[in-house]
Amino acid sequence: MSDTETVETTDRAGDAVETTETVEAPETLETTETDQDDSATLAKVRREAKNLRDRAKAAEARADELARELWTARVAATGKLDNPAELPFDAEILDDADAINQAIEAAIAQRPYIKSRKLSGNVGQGQRGESTGPHDFSGLFRRDASYN
Repeated sequence: MSDTETVETTDRAGDAVETTETVEAPETLETTETDQDDSATLAKVRREAKNLRDRAKAAEARADELARELWTARVAATGKLDNPAELPFDAEILDDADAINQAIEAAIAQRPYIKSRKLSGNVGQGQRGESTGPHDFSGLFRRDASYN
């Protein structure tokens, strides 16, 4: 650190002359205890702030993940879509069931193939007609023998 000092002197002729001198201030290498305490406190505060920022980022990421899971569950609960992931996440309507239904209907209007399908009709399974009694292996031979 340097200080500038202006000194007024007279020369040999008796005229006043202004001179500017630069005086170097001695640097101290020693640090006081308060400086050490301040730097330790500052380091501690910075570590705490970093930890809090990291925790806040993790909490925000977890909240976003849970909101997306809730969205998927609410869309699936309507039963209107085959795959709830077909409807993009919208945080603004997450709490409004009517708005979710409107968004689903709009998506189905644009892309009808995402609509949930219901099976109907005979798929060839289950009980049909009356039973003729218990079926066993020997009954097959008796039935075939009765045709001859």
